[in-house]
Amino acid sequence: MQDLFKTWLVETPIAHRGFHNKDFPENSISAFKNAITHGYAIELDVQMLSDDTVVVFHDESLSRMTGNDGYLKFLTKQDLPFLKLKGSKETIPTLNETLKAIDGKAPIIIEIKNNSKVGKLEQKVIEELSSYKGEVAVASFNPLVLAYFKQHAPHLLRGQLSGYLKNVKMKFFTRWALKRMVLAKKVACADFIMYEAKTLPNRFVRKFKKLPLLAWTVRSQEEYLNVVKYCDNVIFEGFEPKI
Repeated sequence: MQDLFKTWLVETPIAHRGFHNKDFPENSISAFKNAITHGYAIELDVQMLSDDTVVVFHDESLSRMTGNDGYLKFLTKQDLPFLKLKGSKETIPTLNETLKAIDGKAPIIIEIKNNSKVGKLEQKVIEELSSYKGEVAVASFNPLVLAYFKQHAPHLLRGQLSGYLKNVKMKFFTRWALKRMVLAKKVACADFIMYEAKTLPNRFVRKFKKLPLLAWTVRSQEEYLNVVKYCDNVIFEGFEPKI
């Protein structure tokens, strides 16, 4: 059995949505290349368009990143060239374009953003990754998403995302279950844990001490120094960690 405490999951900080800044928008090809240049692993988000194209984008709404009204799920691939990220020349990349750009030069954690029926998006990601040669893992807040990957692509490492999630709109029981990660072992069969940095340490992650713990999202050197004592790696943005 692979010792995940001796792998890329804990070796170097992970750039949240790429190593982005005012010149390189989040979840853009340039942000991913910037992470590669600086030797960081990469975390990114995927969703699916109305024509089943898998794209790298975090929000449901287009407004924050593109300045346009509307929602990502109603777009098709043909719409992407017309949507610029944060006023740059960068457009929303497809997962296929992203994998070609990264090309195994940095490890990747792919967050599966799926609030609907599990299956279609997950299978598309599996297909996209079938010929990819680099280090890659998948992660999700939804344990059923991870269960799908366990069944259909057991070779991919699976990360259970969680936290106290106080500012996230969700049902009480969903928040309660995620906070305690009650389905992380038997349903998600998680290989590692990704937990909200500002809530560490806590009693809920201690029962998973045999799994690597990644803290998200660390946004300053001060926060990094505070949380690194309680986790095995960090997912960071807005600064460059001094280890």
